[in-house]
Amino acid sequence: MMAYAVQGKVRISEDPSVIFHFHQSLRSFILAGYGLRKKSGKWSVSTLPGQGSALGLGSLSEEEYRDPVLVFRKAFQEYRPAQFLDFLADVVYFSLGTFNNVPQGNIVGPYLHLCKMLDAARLIVERRVQEGKDQ
Repeated sequence: MMAYAVQGKVRISEDPSVIFHFHQSLRSFILAGYGLRKKSGKWSVSTLPGQGSALGLGSLSEEEYRDPVLVFRKAFQEYRPAQFLDFLADVVYFSLGTFNNVPQGNIVGPYLHLCKMLDAARLIVERRVQEGKDQ
């Protein structure tokens, strides 16, 4: 969607309802992440991944890998949830049509934070699964 949002001549040819469902999923993710930022240390680890790790650090720093909730704290210190939702609306709007202009607001910052939040969420899910196996 980001690529389509900044290419004025291109339009996503897939069923637009797929884009709507994707938007709704990301919207729910952002709002859940806003609540998650208050959790402290619950999914922290002291070790870094080995070289053979499938995920590795991803887009996360070592500190963020150790405590993925930090990613959510940083994101929501820099942007309010409404700003993330505005970003999503812009990207969806500009990815569904052909326009001569590009989004006016900052779409790079929220995009980078969203990518990091997705990496952090994956880590949290992996650690919860591992926690369940250990019990």
